[in-house]
Amino acid sequence: MGVALALAGCGKNGGAAAKGNMPAMPVPVQTAQPHAVNIATEYLAALKSRNSTSISPQVDGQITQIFVKSGDVVKAGTPLMQIDPAKQQATAGSQEATRAAREANLRLAQDDLARTRQLFAAGVVAKQALDQAQSRHDAALAELKAAEAQVAQQHVELKYYRVTAPTSGMVGDIPVRVGDRVTPATVLTTVNQPGTLEAYIEVPVERSKDLALGKKVEILGADGKVAAQSSITFISPEVNQTTQTVLAKASIGNEGNAMRTDQLVRVRVIWGSQPAITIPVLAVSRISGQTFAFIAEPAGNGFVAKQRKLTLGELIGNEYVVLSGINPGEKIITGSTQMLGEGSPVQPQS
Repeated sequence: MGVALALAGCGKNGGAAAKGNMPAMPVPVQTAQPHAVNIATEYLAALKSRNSTSISPQVDGQITQIFVKSGDVVKAGTPLMQIDPAKQQATAGSQEATRAAREANLRLAQDDLARTRQLFAAGVVAKQALDQAQSRHDAALAELKAAEAQVAQQHVELKYYRVTAPTSGMVGDIPVRVGDRVTPATVLTTVNQPGTLEAYIEVPVERSKDLALGKKVEILGADGKVAAQSSITFISPEVNQTTQTVLAKASIGNEGNAMRTDQLVRVRVIWGSQPAITIPVLAVSRISGQTFAFIAEPAGNGFVAKQRKLTLGELIGNEYVVLSGINPGEKIITGSTQMLGEGSPVQPQS
């Protein structure tokens, strides 16, 4: 038994000696130093055109023709759709007939007035007869003017049955079809002009106190990189009761028309900056839902790897903001972490 204990003791001492003699692994490190970091929050925003016009009819009726298709570029005044004008044409025809009748009545009243004036001058009729003839003439004239006004109104309304583009631009989606019945509440299509867009950002009411005109906004592309920069240009004074958010807007130049109306994009609202330590994403490991990183700590004449539990903040670019777990001046191991164990000898390399 004594021999066995002796052998066990020799094996234990030999293992410790072997670990102590392990060569230090070269590892890249980054010295933790606080630097100015933007404090930001990402939101999903909808892009709206500042030069987009919604087209709705001014009359009720059934669509009989659609002259354009989505994506067509049109000029102001270009016909877009035709609404069946038959009923309105009948009304206009009726008013035309009424005007013709009023013109005939006026001509009769004019002739009667002329004859009455001659008879009055000859002393054949009394002044009352002349006054009555004058009154009939004036009434006929007024009725004709009213009829002419009705005819003009009907012809103006007749023009509304042909829907035209109010401005130049590109035709948007056309949700209606030939045969559909439309009203002034129906959106027929849109005409969009290229140019500046506005990002509609719904900010939770809890964060609305930090909103201010001029706050920087970054529009992110599909790759997560900044595609455009802007600033808050409008803050709604009211809270959306349904979503409990406050609407903020930011203008976007949209050079090259890379973004489109009604597109959903990710935006980053930058609230300000503060000193903070950051750590590269690749230096962070996750174990059982917790985050860790290796730190090169001095040990004797060299360094050893020590695992630290971290509390991380937001991801900014390719680095996390470190809320706790790393102190300024410590050496963060940023590579070869999968080959390290607790207490492994390391040789830091900047």
